[in-house]
Amino acid sequence: MGHETRSARQHSRAISIHRHQCGRHPHLGTHAHLAPHADKLAIVRSVHHRHTQHNSGMHWSIVGRPYRIDSTLVNPTRTDIPSFGTLVGWLAQRDGYSSALPPYVITPLPHCDSFAYITPGQYGGCLGARYDPLVLGTDPNALDFRVPNIGLATEVTRERLDVRRSLLSRVDGAARPMCADASRDFDVNQARAFNVVTAAEVQRAFDLSQEPSRVRERYGRHTWGQSHLLARRLLEAGVRFVTTVNGPSITWDTHKDNAGRLRNNLGPPMERAFAALLEDLEDRGLLESTLVVWMGDFGRTPLINTDGGRDHWPQCYTMVLAGGGIRGGQYYGMSDRNGAYPRENPVTPADIHATIFTALGYDPHAIFYQSPEGRPFPLSEGEAIRPLLT
Repeated sequence: MGHETRSARQHSRAISIHRHQCGRHPHLGTHAHLAPHADKLAIVRSVHHRHTQHNSGMHWSIVGRPYRIDSTLVNPTRTDIPSFGTLVGWLAQRDGYSSALPPYVITPLPHCDSFAYITPGQYGGCLGARYDPLVLGTDPNALDFRVPNIGLATEVTRERLDVRRSLLSRVDGAARPMCADASRDFDVNQARAFNVVTAAEVQRAFDLSQEPSRVRERYGRHTWGQSHLLARRLLEAGVRFVTTVNGPSITWDTHKDNAGRLRNNLGPPMERAFAALLEDLEDRGLLESTLVVWMGDFGRTPLINTDGGRDHWPQCYTMVLAGGGIRGGQYYGMSDRNGAYPRENPVTPADIHATIFTALGYDPHAIFYQSPEGRPFPLSEGEAIRPLLT
């Protein structure tokens, strides 16, 4: 599908942390947990696109291209252009990834505005169902946390499962043939399901009870904190890309009392979890080979509305990169004096994607996949931000 360059970072990992509607500037100076890690962070302050609605805005952020309409009332389809997480999973499988764990995992729930409207692009899309990520679908902070369908049911032994699999194979052999593409996806996903159910390493990776209480407390005993901790465990187990989604967009939709909600409810658990992740990765020698991406669907208006809130604003917002392949301790880009529009070094989501793929060791312009229309698409049409890269 085209020539690609390889580097020592070809098999690096990535964690993508998504809080919807990032503010114009992270409040690094006001939080004791994250401020000491400013030397690790590359803060991009001039990201912009044109979609003002949640799901289409998040699509632009994670896919690097605009959705066909600017709307929240949309859902994924099999003709979607895939997100960067999906593409990293696709690349891993192309390059021989063979773990029982899926190469791409989303925790705890998918990007969404509400659970009726899910952001397009985050599943396999036009690449096929075999490249769907594993979406956890449960709260890692729950006392009885257990990923659905991981491990055998209590009454089912491995021998009984083998008998069932043999019977299923005979039934499938006698069934009406499916079209070739659907058959391949079905066979791959069926084999993956058996591996997930039976592989001990899968159960170990998701077993947060193996973590000391002090570590779990450091991340925060809440859904966001335990999702970040789980992301670290999954990377250690070999997963190539993990996304933590810190609530549906309504959680961060601060149309009222923006300052109070960020100060009292949203900011503290988010920055605590993020700081703990950076510390943990560094302590374990993983930060240099793990790219951490902190981003959202868009920013907030520079003007405060009559309810003390800020509304949707994609024209200029901030995101953060840290870890593998990134030179920390810097900011890139600048807004105008009102924080409304980029003044220096404007950046698109496509440029962020090109930077991410480059940091992971992939040439974003030399590797192609097939678009829904059958045309070759590069990993990204953007330009890597070279001052951010080591």
